Amino acid sequence: MHPHDLSAGGDVLDRVTRCASQAAGGYGCHPAATITLLNVSENATYLIEDPDKGPSILRVHRLGYHTRPEIESELAWMDALRAEAGVRTPRVLPAPDGRRVIAATDPASGERRDCVRFEYLPGSEPASHDTAHFAELGEITARMHTHARQWVRPSWFTRFHWDYEAALGTQPRWGRWQDGIGVGPAERAVLGRLDATLAARLAAFGAGPERYGLVHADTRLANLLVDDGAVSVIDFDDSGFSWFLYDAGTAVSFFEHEPHVPALIDSWLSGYRRAAPLAAADEAEIWTFILLRRLLLVAWIGSHAAVDIARELGAGYTRDSCDLAEAYLSRPGVSQPS
Repeated sequence: MHPHDLSAGGDVLDRVTRCASQAAGGYGCHPAATITLLNVSENATYLIEDPDKGPSILRVHRLGYHTRPEIESELAWMDALRAEAGVRTPRVLPAPDGRRVIAATDPASGERRDCVRFEYLPGSEPASHDTAHFAELGEITARMHTHARQWVRPSWFTRFHWDYEAALGTQPRWGRWQDGIGVGPAERAVLGRLDATLAARLAAFGAGPERYGLVHADTRLANLLVDDGAVSVIDFDDSGFSWFLYDAGTAVSFFEHEPHVPALIDSWLSGYRRAAPLAAADEAEIWTFILLRRLLLVAWIGSHAAVDIARELGAGYTRDSCDLAEAYLSRPGVSQPS
């Protein structure tokens, strides 16, 4: 089945929900526990309300995206960040036999999916216009990057890459931006110039260890929980190896074109510098990574047309992407390949 199978709709979701019920049993939840769907994007996320154990979060993975070792690697980094970097991440709640990842089977179809159960963390998503939260996000991101540079990963650790090839190359992980919603000949021309420029600038920027390593890769505000001043970072499902500054691009996902974004990025940078140095040459390239993420999301929307946010953004996101691309390509110092 296609890696993005959860965007396919009803029948698939029924199978996933039956897997969730099986997983709750496998994790030792009370038979009377209720299971409520919270979110479907890449994976399906459920709230389990257990009369004995209280609330927890169950993630049911889509098919074909991560191997079991990749999921275990994600959880290992989350543990290490919480223990060693002061980054609040949700704890993994193992099954009674100690397994952190279990395979649940839909009894009707025989389909098997990997599942993980996490502690329930209270809190709400911060407002997208709040510069103080962006400064805090920048500081947390710097702590994650510092940890990633120093962390001795387990020998079995394995995660995928978000390099140019994986994002926009010949086998793009989220599909081709050329197949995005509303990408006609005019849009293809503008975004094609952007693509070529990104490829050239990323190649010149390089992927040395000071610039490229293990990142969250989806530090959207939707993946932050603020509760009484404490901030938690959730959803490391896309974490992998990329440019550290790619995390800055992901922070403004889906609203990169809004007029207040430059102020938010300035706040993010000020927070980042509170926790780690950032070379001027790196800071000068930050819009390259915002545009890399933007073009990647044009592809994501095209390959996730059934997901609510993709339906809502649609062709308007592509149009705004072209305007953003033109502004980026006309910036001083951004030379375009001939």
